[in-house]
Amino acid sequence: MKILITGGAGFLGINLIRHLIKENHNIISLDIADFDYNDVKNRITIFKGDIRDKDLLNKIINDVDIIVHSAAALPLYKKEDIFSTDIDGTRNLLEEAKKKNVKRFIHISSTAVYGIPDHHPIYEDDKLDGVGYYGHAKIEAEKICLEFRNNGMCVPILRPKSFIGPERLGVFALLYDWAKDGKNFPVIGKGKNKYQLLDVEDLCEAINLCIKLPENIVNDTFNIGAKIFSTIKEDYQAVLDFAGYGKKIISLPEKPIIFTLKILEKLKLSPLYKWVYETASKDSYVSIEKAEKILGFNPKFSNKDALIRNFKWYFENVDLFKNQTGINHRVPWKQGILKLAKVFF
Repeated sequence: MKILITGGAGFLGINLIRHLIKENHNIISLDIADFDYNDVKNRITIFKGDIRDKDLLNKIINDVDIIVHSAAALPLYKKEDIFSTDIDGTRNLLEEAKKKNVKRFIHISSTAVYGIPDHHPIYEDDKLDGVGYYGHAKIEAEKICLEFRNNGMCVPILRPKSFIGPERLGVFALLYDWAKDGKNFPVIGKGKNKYQLLDVEDLCEAINLCIKLPENIVNDTFNIGAKIFSTIKEDYQAVLDFAGYGKKIISLPEKPIIFTLKILEKLKLSPLYKWVYETASKDSYVSIEKAEKILGFNPKFSNKDALIRNFKWYFENVDLFKNQTGINHRVPWKQGILKLAKVFF
């Protein structure tokens, strides 16, 4: 089939492209960033552009069977970019998809739509209460998806937990950088909270199921996450153990650390934003029973497996992005004052 992937040059995008190429699909990538993956760039069609550009979408979306919409302005972007990209961009794509009779529109949402819930596990029909501009924008984008689903389109919505794997950097580069350099690693609170993650390969397979299975099965909303996970302290410790320096996860007092991080965020001295530091010490896991039962979703990787797989890739490729920082998942986030704190661990 002819499949358009928005955000194709991003972390999920490139992993999904590699996954779907094996299924012999005709892939089109659309991303505002350059597509610089030499292993696949000659095997797909590449467009550089913005999903807010309606004329561009009209040009690109022709004879497309399926759109996988993973493009988004992430939490470190400005409010106006988050809202215009994640909300208006989603509507632009859906309007063009409906006009051009695209068979399916697979929307990659986020468990950020649940905010900081008061119970676990979280189910698909639980209250939506996003934290920050990104969480609110994802909720609004889902509302648009439901609008088009109710008007006859097939619009599967996937809500993945934070996903990691080869090519993933972002906030996880903090852990990997400290582990690589033989440092202890601090966590907010005691670290005894359960925090579910997801390997990108398992997410790609969940998307593939939404491509292959009948419309009446996939036209729904699904949580996607690891099946096997433990506490944040145990899972992160697996990375330090793999690094081999005998270092430990260090617990920090929750309230004073969160207060400090709020100030550092306002002063732009820390890359950690509200949703990261306010959920880091709390349980965060969703039920994947619905995806297991209806889609046949069967994740291969535990939290520990995914973290170690990502760390191995980081360690083997660290020279490629040594002097790069940014605000997306493909580059390490600038550590700011946290780089100074690293000296004391």
